[in-house]
Amino acid sequence: MDVPAPVRDRLARLAPDQRAAATTAPGPVLCVAPAGSGKTTTLVARIAWRVAHGVDPAGICALTFNRRAAEELQERADTALAEVGFAPGSVRVRTFHALGRAILADAGVDVSHLVERHEMLADLAGGPLPADVLRWLDDAFTRLKLDPERGSPAEDTATHEAFMEYQAGLAARGALDLDDLVARALPALVDDAALLRRWRGRASVLFVDEAQDLDRTQLELAVLLAGERRDIFLVGDDDQTIYAWRLADVRRVLGLAARLPGLRRVDLETNHRCAPEIVRRAARLVAHNQERFDKVIRWSPAAEGSVQLLPDSGDEVARARLLLTTWAQLGPGDGPRDPSPRAVTASPSGSPGSRAILARTNAELVPYAAAALELGLPYRVDEDGLLLDAPDLLEVVAIACARTPQGEPPLLALAASARASGLDAHLTAALLSWAAPFAELGALRHELEERLERRARLGGAEGAITLATFHGTKGLEWDHVVCVGHDEGIFPAARALREAADPQRVLEEERRLAYVAWTRARRTLTIVYDPGAPSRFLREAFDREELA
Repeated sequence: MDVPAPVRDRLARLAPDQRAAATTAPGPVLCVAPAGSGKTTTLVARIAWRVAHGVDPAGICALTFNRRAAEELQERADTALAEVGFAPGSVRVRTFHALGRAILADAGVDVSHLVERHEMLADLAGGPLPADVLRWLDDAFTRLKLDPERGSPAEDTATHEAFMEYQAGLAARGALDLDDLVARALPALVDDAALLRRWRGRASVLFVDEAQDLDRTQLELAVLLAGERRDIFLVGDDDQTIYAWRLADVRRVLGLAARLPGLRRVDLETNHRCAPEIVRRAARLVAHNQERFDKVIRWSPAAEGSVQLLPDSGDEVARARLLLTTWAQLGPGDGPRDPSPRAVTASPSGSPGSRAILARTNAELVPYAAAALELGLPYRVDEDGLLLDAPDLLEVVAIACARTPQGEPPLLALAASARASGLDAHLTAALLSWAAPFAELGALRHELEERLERRARLGGAEGAITLATFHGTKGLEWDHVVCVGHDEGIFPAARALREAADPQRVLEEERRLAYVAWTRARRTLTIVYDPGAPSRFLREAFDREELA
């Protein structure tokens, strides 16, 4: 068949490994795509190539892990197919949840009342639940809905009773939650042959992105839709399986061949995003894992950049101030300046670029947000942990100011005001720690108001530094990345290993998490660690003399 010129040109722009994957024969295919290897570019080219070979776009269904990925893939697929005369939306890109909702609606299920789980739990409990309880119940309910074989034995009687009460609450309200969209779509298809036939027709050619992140129910849904034809193209990377708490399991992607007979594997081998030294160190680290595909990870010789080790034995507050002070002295986009550089390769000349500071947990980012605020540096973060805009915070301080008799210690007055206002204990503790240096509450009130104004001003400023957790960076990238907290006991997390039923499996996921974090950096990667107790991951990726 004569391939249209725009599709030929698109394929010609691909690297050889990408082109081979995009044009492999139809059937069950797993495309293993390491970080930075151009998986979305390959996926879009594959869609265009299949359409160019006569596949009706209306029969193509592409599934992604989240809405952001769906929007990006939809936009890029629309652009590719517009070049050969198809209207936007000719190929439908959905999240698994959106697909499940559409299937249920087609089956006659009322999907109009979708509730947030935390709102339903608060309604049943008569008020908001503590964050740790809410997190436990949320995770447990998801296991019970999407992976009952894995969830049921581990849950205690009280959790099961809470789950049954929650399910009854949903039923009484005629409501569904997000997990129901997938959990109920699967049996709906199994029980209704006509429904299954319709949706197999709408997904006669199936694309699945981020296959390593699929939970059990999502994979079963995809396999069921693929049917006997098994015209399914999955893209994923076992080395980026980092969402065990969302029920992802690296064994699921490693065992795909057993679920899809005739599965062929094609590999993307070259990381086009990162500087060679970043790729080399990240690949050396993740190669210590046992549960992974045997694969080749190369780097692009055209890329420039460096890895810099930044030993610092200070506490996190001191580290944050030092790091941000040295970074602020440079132009936007340069890496931080180490007083005793341990650059593994020579850095390219400084030039503007995006910057991020990444940590294992949100709590580890708090000192960096506080230091950025103190130094007047613009930063961007989903939740900085500073609690400055918590409800009633300024009101509590104002009441304390108005009611404090002359000479009464300000901390006592503030604590009394917080108790009287019912302020959250965590927020009360933070407020009292902020107040400690102030001799009188008026000065504290002024400082809090000034910090709020400064944060609002810095939040949207140009050149903002992104603060993010390792988990929150999937699919993102920056020119210059600093990874903090690479200390033994912090990363990998000692508590997670200690409490794990299978510590080795948790250790391997933590190692994959480091791989993901390091490969967010395009040009420079800086790793901050305690030289007296460097993370075992650094000892695995670097030689002893490099860490000395």
